[in-house]
Amino acid sequence: MPKLKFANPEEKAVAVWLVEPQAFAAAQTAPNKAPNLPAEALQFAAATLFEAKAGRLLWFMAEDGAPGVVFFLDAGDKADPFQPGALANQLPPGVYRFATVPRRPDLAALAFLLGAHRFARYQSRREAPRLIAPEGIDAAEIESVASSVAFARDLIDTPANDLGPDELEAAVRAAGQAFGAKVAVIRGDRLAREFPLIHAVGKGSPRPPRLVDLRWKPKRARRLTLVGKGVCFDSGGLDIKPESAMALMKKDMGGAAASLAAAAMIMAADVDVSLRLIVPIVENSVSGEAFRPGDVYSSRKGLTVEIGNTDAEGRLILADALALADEERPELLVDFATLTGAARVALGPDLPPFFTDDDALAADIARHGAAVNDPAWRLPLWNAYDSKLDGKVGQLTNAPAGGMAGAITAALFLRRFVGRSGEPGSESNRESGRSWVHFDIYGWTPAARPGRPEGGEAQAARLIFSLAKEKFGIANIA
Repeated sequence: MPKLKFANPEEKAVAVWLVEPQAFAAAQTAPNKAPNLPAEALQFAAATLFEAKAGRLLWFMAEDGAPGVVFFLDAGDKADPFQPGALANQLPPGVYRFATVPRRPDLAALAFLLGAHRFARYQSRREAPRLIAPEGIDAAEIESVASSVAFARDLIDTPANDLGPDELEAAVRAAGQAFGAKVAVIRGDRLAREFPLIHAVGKGSPRPPRLVDLRWKPKRARRLTLVGKGVCFDSGGLDIKPESAMALMKKDMGGAAASLAAAAMIMAADVDVSLRLIVPIVENSVSGEAFRPGDVYSSRKGLTVEIGNTDAEGRLILADALALADEERPELLVDFATLTGAARVALGPDLPPFFTDDDALAADIARHGAAVNDPAWRLPLWNAYDSKLDGKVGQLTNAPAGGMAGAITAALFLRRFVGRSGEPGSESNRESGRSWVHFDIYGWTPAARPGRPEGGEAQAARLIFSLAKEKFGIANIA
């Protein structure tokens, strides 16, 4: 796991002044009215006709040639709280400190760490600037969160030739070992018997499927279970994807990466909960052993599933994993999956939808997402669409005809595997004292933004960590 760290506070650092554009423009014309800003630097900005626009940076050198101060134009309350993270790409190597207090010092510092991190497995990267942690933040927790996100990003960014089922399993094992968790793996004939849908999806690949089950602090009373979709590469199977749709399918294990990041944050913070992480891992390949459209398979829950499309494989492996998770009846069950293109059409790459029957949980998710700048948006589990899942041969189909409301019908499919009977209208999670939420994430940042380089992204992981801290508390605090 990468270790993202703040600079030693004793190191000599260049001051970074965060100033709103309007205030900076006014200070350029009347430096004496801005006593908190270095007058010489303001005069230099005025002399060079520096245009005060949000996101711009001005570097001012002292007369002796030594580093002076940096002005960064932060758009205040209207800006992304991660905007100071842009500094990590604009500043040369060195040590820096905020001379002014950011609106959200914790998010500004986190964005700086995340913005400086780059996936560097295959090519060298320039030395990154370093930041001294602002006063008043929990620097250790922010370093842990940043390192967990970077871990997930690196997994997603790794191409499938170097991140197959073996390697993804090893990543879960490494995280478990780091925090004293126990990890069990089910594969082979046992997987085929107990998790037939996972086996069916993965049997077409020479890299065998498996289910990885991590347990941490199992004796604690309250239970939280995370499930992450681990499709290391998705060709679409026999319903093969076109070239344009297959190009980014190394990221189809983004749900596993996000769930692993959330688990690492929770374990590092010692959240007072019994944590379980379940990751079904497959590669969806084309071969003579691959599952076919029209095949019918049983599931761990006993429901039979008719294969309408082999490219709707993620919901199949999640179905068996969720059934396993639900048998233990955790207080909160969360799954992360790069599941549908329909979710991207609806909300784009930056705002993943989530689905739950629990209105109170939905409100908490929205609140925590906004608080930690890890947003998600609720879409409905629209019961009127549930009949679209009815199969003609099996009890359910994994790919309802028509293609409309694809994110909703996928979530409804998963809901059939959470609760007692698996039938529509069966015991709800809310009535049973349990809650389930499904995140349909993209797992990728298509264009770089402050604190979010282009590439893999652990969407909803920080949100769930924040929610878990509030819901379950920290164990070492009375």
